[in-house]
Amino acid sequence: MINVFFLKITILLYFLGTIFSLVALTRRRGRGLQQFSLWMAGIGFGCHTLALLARTGEAGYLPLTNLYEAISFFSWGTVLVFLAVEYRYRLHVLGSFVLPLALVSLISAAALPKQIRSLDPVLKSAWVTIHTTLSLLGIIAFALAFVAGLMYLTEERLLKSKRFNSLYHKLPSLEALDQLNQGAILFGFPLLTLGILTGALSAEYAWGSYWTWDPKEVLTLATWLFYLAVLHGRITVGWRAKKGAYLAIIGFVGVIFTFIGVNLLGRGPHMFV
Repeated sequence: MINVFFLKITILLYFLGTIFSLVALTRRRGRGLQQFSLWMAGIGFGCHTLALLARTGEAGYLPLTNLYEAISFFSWGTVLVFLAVEYRYRLHVLGSFVLPLALVSLISAAALPKQIRSLDPVLKSAWVTIHTTLSLLGIIAFALAFVAGLMYLTEERLLKSKRFNSLYHKLPSLEALDQLNQGAILFGFPLLTLGILTGALSAEYAWGSYWTWDPKEVLTLATWLFYLAVLHGRITVGWRAKKGAYLAIIGFVGVIFTFIGVNLLGRGPHMFV
């Protein structure tokens, strides 16, 4: 399958981009390495896009119907966000945190079954496609909040220990990272909310019930309530930036648990988040 061929090239390019971005962190003047990493990420993203388009053509539908396709889309979307932020803000160091996440995700996807199967008729509803897309976009936003939280805690620790090394000088200000963290959650939460609502509509279409309290729905609701509490604490209670960073990390770990658990416990081939 041509999509698998492009996927393998993408993994190689993301790997090279990750290695060079991590090495650049250890160099006081690592601009050349960062530029090379950016080129690898950009070309890899192009190959990844071709892989998704090829699979869409081979399958005859938007490839978001199983765990392999969902994780691949997550990796693609994560790199897209990185490239967009890099283009807008020239935040080179972000790649050192985002590319490893995208690489590990894509390698995980590559280890899963890749066969294209006929789509179950109940999954041909537009609500199913909209639900899955919105949910995955929300997860990508939470991944960005997770990365911003990691960067914030890393810089805060370097600052406290007075270790003003090359990594410290490459990181943006704590205030900027806190804004990125909160902004990503503010962007992701409505997407998750819409994903849940459209998921209920797609469930009613497929199985005749909006909500059944099965494990995939309970885990998703718990994730939604967690991020609702985080936003409430940040906006109205005034939780500090450090607490927000920790919560973004904890929340994303929960998202990954839900992401995997839903697919292991859910009914049918479709991925509900």
